Amino acid sequence: MPNRSSDNLFQLIKSLEKSEKRNFKLYIKRNSASEDLQSIQLFDALDKMEEYDEAQLLKKSKSLKKQQLSNAKAHLYREILSSLRLIRQEDNIDIQLHEQLDHARILYNKGLYLQSLKVLDRIKENAQAHNQITFLLQVLFFEKTIEALHITRSMQDRADRLTSEVDNVNEHLQLVSRLSNLSLQLYSWYIRNGVARNEKDEKAVQEFFETHLPSDLSGCTGFYEKLYQYQSFCWYAFIRQDFLLYYRYTQKWVDLFEKEPFMLAIETSHYIKGMHNLLGAHFDLMNYPKFTETLRQFEEFSQSAIVTGNVNNRIQTFVYLYISKLNKHFLDGTFTEGLTLVPYIEEKLQEYWIYLDRHRILVFYYKIACLYFGSGDYERTIDYLNKIINWKVDLRTDLQCYSRLLHLIAHYELRNYDLLEYLIKSVYRFMAKMENLSLVEEEIFRFLRKSFNLSPDRIRPELEKLLEKLKKYEKNRFETRAFVYLDIISWLESKVRNVPVQDVIREKYLGGDRRGEVVVG
Repeated sequence: MPNRSSDNLFQLIKSLEKSEKRNFKLYIKRNSASEDLQSIQLFDALDKMEEYDEAQLLKKSKSLKKQQLSNAKAHLYREILSSLRLIRQEDNIDIQLHEQLDHARILYNKGLYLQSLKVLDRIKENAQAHNQITFLLQVLFFEKTIEALHITRSMQDRADRLTSEVDNVNEHLQLVSRLSNLSLQLYSWYIRNGVARNEKDEKAVQEFFETHLPSDLSGCTGFYEKLYQYQSFCWYAFIRQDFLLYYRYTQKWVDLFEKEPFMLAIETSHYIKGMHNLLGAHFDLMNYPKFTETLRQFEEFSQSAIVTGNVNNRIQTFVYLYISKLNKHFLDGTFTEGLTLVPYIEEKLQEYWIYLDRHRILVFYYKIACLYFGSGDYERTIDYLNKIINWKVDLRTDLQCYSRLLHLIAHYELRNYDLLEYLIKSVYRFMAKMENLSLVEEEIFRFLRKSFNLSPDRIRPELEKLLEKLKKYEKNRFETRAFVYLDIISWLESKVRNVPVQDVIREKYLGGDRRGEVVVG
């Protein structure tokens, strides 16, 4: 994975599609007296680069001096955004509303107050029809300014009506603000830590949730109040590993868009994330029929114009669709078959490298490592786990911990005994430092330490003992964390029976007892 360039202009140009590049050049030529423009030269030079290189850029743009570069880049950046605004204004309700508000401001500045008020009324209708309550407040304050400074005689009870409208919008905005803050903070907790590790974690999350959740949710009548309410409950349930509650609220989240389908085009990213979490909920509950049906719906949606016509939607859909496709192979135990997805995923990770956040990349690496582990290719398992282990430990400490544990087990499978003693100590210290050691992990480490002194004929009885011990923890809520990230039970059963782990999981799938690796992002 190449290093991301920190140059904003370079990233913007690399994000442009062919039609957008063509439109930009037409736009810049239309608005300039000369076709031989410095901006186009700079644009072409950056467009041809694979990675940003300032020295190479100055060499190719001979008419541009180093002291001029900063201003030239800033000017080009603004020009590109202006050209995009012209061709993208119909795609986004925010852009439409802002343009209408600009028109109202122009009319006001010309002294045409009544015309300005008529435009503002149309904006309010449009904003209300599309649930854009944050925009309503700007319009209402503009209306109040006009009514306070000018005698318009536009409505006898205008002051009372405006005051009531502002109060109503403020009430809804306050609720949206509180719920969106709660949703964001819960999600941030999960990104940093993963699911609750112990009673201390659960108590802290529960107290935070109950303290910040509005006491009266009856005011959640609008789309965004409901959306952030469902998201808050979704993250709360998932952190606590309450998969049934998690499913209920992810379903409510997706159902919002079924009830107001026009919001799909406005809040596409929220719908994509909702579908991802609904798939995750079906996966966690081992509900294969619903998982398969929802995956089919999501794949159909990925081919719709809403997705294909928008770069951000394409990227987000790729991420969540392929995470779910990998999960399907975990569910039904077809690990080797799942490896056929890896080249395409790697290709897309490369293509989207300037857009993807590190968290998503870590999730893909872990899932691909699990595929290789399940298919018995421990060397490739280690390769992908090293990508995670060598990453800075600043998010998803849960993935960092279980990557190290799976890395240790892969070396155990390869019989790299010269490394194991060091790795056992290192991984144990790391997991203890991250407060990630449960009784399940303690038992695994105890077995691995003991295995050094066991003859081959004594290994199997010890594996059977470990398997029986761990099975007792499967229904312990705070011990399920280890089973969620790593299907240690199936691995032990494969060792006891001396069969590939994917065969064990496949048998469970066919028999209706499904369990696979879970990483929800």
